[in-house]
Amino acid sequence: MSDALRFGIVGAGMMGREHIRNLKLFPDAAVTALVDPVASSLESALTTLGEAGAGARTFPTVEAMLAAGGVDAVMIVSPNYTHRAVLEPLFPTDLAILCEKPLCTTVADARWAAQQAAGRRAVFWTGMEYRYMPPVARFIDELQAGAVGRLVMLSIREHRFPFLVKVGDWNRFNRNTGGTMVEKCCHFFDLMRLIVGREAVSVFCSGAMDVNHRDERYGGETPDIIDNSYTVVEFEGGCRAMLDLCMFAEGEEQQEAVAAIGDKAKLEVTIPGGDLIFSPRTGFRAPKAVVRTHVDVDPAALQAGTHHGSTYYQLAAFIDAVRGRGPVQVTAEDGLKAVAIGAAAELSAREKRVVRLDEFA
Repeated sequence: MSDALRFGIVGAGMMGREHIRNLKLFPDAAVTALVDPVASSLESALTTLGEAGAGARTFPTVEAMLAAGGVDAVMIVSPNYTHRAVLEPLFPTDLAILCEKPLCTTVADARWAAQQAAGRRAVFWTGMEYRYMPPVARFIDELQAGAVGRLVMLSIREHRFPFLVKVGDWNRFNRNTGGTMVEKCCHFFDLMRLIVGREAVSVFCSGAMDVNHRDERYGGETPDIIDNSYTVVEFEGGCRAMLDLCMFAEGEEQQEAVAAIGDKAKLEVTIPGGDLIFSPRTGFRAPKAVVRTHVDVDPAALQAGTHHGSTYYQLAAFIDAVRGRGPVQVTAEDGLKAVAIGAAAELSAREKRVVRLDEFA
């Protein structure tokens, strides 16, 4: 490996450019290859790189990049439905891989990827940025230190803007994304598993496409992606978690909120507010004892992305893993299990029933 960790980025769209902006903050990292079949996306990525991209080469395919060499690590930021095809030529190499969420669009493909990743020595990392938002990371640390006692209930709320426009409008259809509950919500199902520390048993989801994209047509087809839902996940040991998703609430001040309630206290975190709110049980008539703590985020990390600094902090941990300075924190197995919960939620919403995770075994 050269002194600078040489990155090839597969997918030069919006998220690919966010990774570029964050990689430019690391003096020991360099983007040396860009892969995308769309010329305008490559041009935009090169513009984002600026002077840092003076030696970067562009390729239409992963195979062409591999034949040219000159990379140590590959980041997969291409559309969801391409992940398996992109991974196939990469798995036999000794390159480190970071594959953005969702790992794949189906449980079968995600299971294949997890099996392939388990058989290689090089680092494989599933991109789950939400773990790395500093306020959320602090929230998780507090919970693991016992702040709320025995965790009983966990809730996550995301009230946000609709899906953005993508090249070819691929994100308007379940067949390309795996469905909203896989594409968008695998982040939150990953957080649930991490916080609860146990595996999901069953899922019930009530969701539909009620507001967004109803008047859009692509090749004569109407989009079919969920834009709002409630999802309840039951875990081993009895803990339950709930996701409240609305994608036509862009006027909401706090886009995300996570709340954990145990037998001793409640702890909540808000994004982008960055506040932790600790509310211990005090008895019915006793005065409240709420404690608020603000968690700062490095301004450079905030400016480099749209995920509250998390892209930067995840890349720092990934680079540490590649350099042998730290462990892989988000495995392909984690990616598979998040996809499975999302797929169960999609099935539940369609069939209006509880779906057990062992149905995907």
